[in-house]
Amino acid sequence: MATAVGASVAGCQAPSNPLQSGSGQSTESGAETGASTAAPDSAAPSSLSSRYRDAYGAVADSVATVRTYTSSGRGGQGSAFVYDDQYLVTNEHVVADADEVYVRYRDTGWIESSIVATDVYSDLAVLGITRKPDSAAPLSFVDTEPGVGTEVVAIGNPFGLSGSVSAGIVSGVDRTLPAANGFSISDAIQTDAAVNPGNSGGPLVDLDGEVVGVINSGGGDNIGFGISAALTRRVVSALADSGDYDHSYMGVRLTDLTPLLMEANDLDTSEGVYIDEVVPDEPSDGVLRGSTDEELVNDVETPVGGDVVVRMDDTPTPSRQQLSSFLALETSPGDTISVELIRDGEVRTVDLQLGERPPAES
Repeated sequence: MATAVGASVAGCQAPSNPLQSGSGQSTESGAETGASTAAPDSAAPSSLSSRYRDAYGAVADSVATVRTYTSSGRGGQGSAFVYDDQYLVTNEHVVADADEVYVRYRDTGWIESSIVATDVYSDLAVLGITRKPDSAAPLSFVDTEPGVGTEVVAIGNPFGLSGSVSAGIVSGVDRTLPAANGFSISDAIQTDAAVNPGNSGGPLVDLDGEVVGVINSGGGDNIGFGISAALTRRVVSALADSGDYDHSYMGVRLTDLTPLLMEANDLDTSEGVYIDEVVPDEPSDGVLRGSTDEELVNDVETPVGGDVVVRMDDTPTPSRQQLSSFLALETSPGDTISVELIRDGEVRTVDLQLGERPPAES
């Protein structure tokens, strides 16, 4: 539904010795390497360093290394963390296609686990806890979206180096990440904390030790992403309760307004989401309108005639990110929402009953 930020997954690295490679790069993920800093164990220079140590100390026992094996003998690894006394959270791509799953906490050997449920559209998965140390307590999630600039640490197992921590800030919010079938993961968190293969599924936490996101991917120097706490809470609770999570679906192809679109469609606003296509026989068919033609603007063929969505219920939708986050966090399939839009230069409101995203292609 939205053009996603380019990123490569930061997990599912084949178990190996990272010190055997001069470059330290993983050919499987393509993620840029960055130094993951082991938790400080010497005496302390600054108050901020002390807060990093405190955050690490509050969280590290609850983070596990995940190792997976397929029936063909292939293996991969990532990270996970304790959600409650029954379940761990990790990424779907960490355990995808796995036939056997093992986890290891900071002070244990390998413990066999099971895949309880997965959701490819949020890249989240729930693993069953068979046993764990008493010190591996459930981690809590932030109640509100972290502000840009919030100090955070990523804790996980980059390149199999268990219990590693890297520090940074929240670099951005409301990002979109690629998901199956051309859809996107909404409301993602961007960070400059070092994220490498093996970090996927681990927690990104603030300095109070609360989870702000589930590490998902790295896209280059000082750019990493995580599934937001808000989306994780919503999806994981459903996966744990019922084994499934249904994502709302409009059945449209969207694009942000550009100067060319504004000129071609004679729009006075730059805030809104343009509907380029309505999928036949899906929820928006007969309710919303996609492009009806194209016009040449500055020698560029530009679509015209589509609706411009400016509000859903009481939520403004100035961009695809805000529209997608509203659908992901505030709605469920079957809900009827009020859509305020601009059509043929006039503002109007229509009611739209949301559907459910189609099953992901295997």
